[in-house]
Amino acid sequence: NYSGFLSTHSACGMAAVWQQVLAVDARYNAYRTPTFPQFRTQYIRRRSQLLRENAKCGFEPGLRRQYLRLRSQLLALRYGPLSEQSSFRASSVRSSRTTLDRMEDFEEDPRAQGARGHRRSVSRGSYQLQAQMNRAGYDERPPGSLVPTSVAEASRAMAGDTTLSENYAFAGMHHIFDQHVDSAVPRLQFANDDKHLLACCSLDGSLSIMTLSPSPPSVKVTLKGHGGPVTDFAWSLSNDIIVSTSLDGTLRIWNTGDGRCIREVRDPESSELLCCTFQPMNNNLTVVGNSKHHLQVVNISTGKKVKGGSSKLTGRVLSLSFDAPGRILWAGDDRGSVFSFLFDMATGKLTKAKRLVVSEGSSICSISARSWISREARDPSLLINACVNKLLLYRVVDNDGTLQLKRSFPIKQGSQHVHSIFCPLMSFRQGACVVTGSEDACVYFFDVERNTKAIVNKLQGHGGPVLDVSFNCDESLLASADSTGMVIIWRREQK
Repeated sequence: NYSGFLSTHSACGMAAVWQQVLAVDARYNAYRTPTFPQFRTQYIRRRSQLLRENAKCGFEPGLRRQYLRLRSQLLALRYGPLSEQSSFRASSVRSSRTTLDRMEDFEEDPRAQGARGHRRSVSRGSYQLQAQMNRAGYDERPPGSLVPTSVAEASRAMAGDTTLSENYAFAGMHHIFDQHVDSAVPRLQFANDDKHLLACCSLDGSLSIMTLSPSPPSVKVTLKGHGGPVTDFAWSLSNDIIVSTSLDGTLRIWNTGDGRCIREVRDPESSELLCCTFQPMNNNLTVVGNSKHHLQVVNISTGKKVKGGSSKLTGRVLSLSFDAPGRILWAGDDRGSVFSFLFDMATGKLTKAKRLVVSEGSSICSISARSWISREARDPSLLINACVNKLLLYRVVDNDGTLQLKRSFPIKQGSQHVHSIFCPLMSFRQGACVVTGSEDACVYFFDVERNTKAIVNKLQGHGGPVLDVSFNCDESLLASADSTGMVIIWRREQK
């Protein structure tokens, strides 16, 4: 019986390794033969068949894992590194845990970090190469199209006959949270790769971590300690830590399990802190923006500023977003400018690269970066809310983070700090979706490929301006928060 258990356990381990190999192949599959999507489908099916057959042969798992590493490296050299955070989260959560006993100080040993950072660094030519590919195929595409293949029969066949509108048919309210009633909830976000865990921050000075399962949904823990309104927060990759910023001039690091404040970091200029984000490839580092026009890289294990990791914008820093590999950081201010910075993985140093004036004097209150629009198109893009009654979609055209306006969508936003997101799943369907809040108390879904009638769905139910939206990892639930303190969880319609 024991030998049978070992045999079964070994087979399961072997199958798991082969499934990881197939997952790597599938992620890179969109690069293969861009003009023949049907070949890509045939290739991945045949690859799956061969891997299943090899898994039955009982090869030593250690050798198979070595094969997985080598194949991943070769594919990265051939096609460039994987660009979407979701593609590496599952395999890197353990190595990216940010509990304080495992955090490493950039400043104390930059050489060691340089070695680690080098292994995860991104080819400087990756954006330029992709921009060239985009331009080469652009003339062959319909106006406004983001898909390099004008018809993607194979991918759409795999998705079935559902349209984008049917796919994003959210209507029913799953639950309403009102623990922050009468104080605005400026930000909310589902935990990484999680269906049921989400958090929000409030201008009442606290944050809430909520769970939707088991039923009924409930507030798991409340994070209290800030002496002023909480302006922003971010989950670590492994969801064990949340960092938050406040008008009280502090950055706080929280244990999400028990709600303890692990560390408080005061702004050296005693200014209001307005936004924050983790460095995606090293969650030991957080970037913070303040009201005195400065942004700063902070080592959260020591509470110290990283040398060379600071810069100044033209106004109050309201929004931050990294590209998925963590090489480019975009920052928006309340004077209408978006700056791009190059991030040095080895030292944490920021180098100012480009500046774009979106709209003079308008607040850039939300920036979201995405490397893939759909499974048929790698098209690095930025989604921006700028208080100009439009949602703006920009193309990233080079390695310096230069932006080129691609599309705009009408929404009601003149003064409130409204946020928007890309839908997390890359669909096989034709079209690609983004979601935004609005000052008219509605949530809007837009298909970024439609030239006319781009609204895919519209959700009504809030009693004030909708300030933020967030999907869970499989898009079965959408959360939205408003200026009255209400958080609504929307459920996808069951067909």
